[in-house]
Amino acid sequence: MSKFSLLVIASSTAAFLGSGGYTLLPRELYDPACNIKGNISIGSGAKIYHVKGQEDYDATIIRSEYGERWFCSEADARAAGWRRAGR
Repeated sequence: MSKFSLLVIASSTAAFLGSGGYTLLPRELYDPACNIKGNISIGSGAKIYHVKGQEDYDATIIRSEYGERWFCSEADARAAGWRRAGR
């Protein structure tokens, strides 16, 4: 293996570990604890999140192309400007 290849591997590894070791993919994509659904209302544009057990949780589908997303905690959702669904 060339010195350049080793340098690339070493620097990539250092950057990966230095950033927490998981930033290549958003946490929402690999952590099953990130199960809060951030939905955007088509009619009003309101940003509403749903947690397991709520009435519309199972029916809610996350479409990232519309800005919808998963959250890992209710605090994360609120900090991003979303509100909890009423039912």
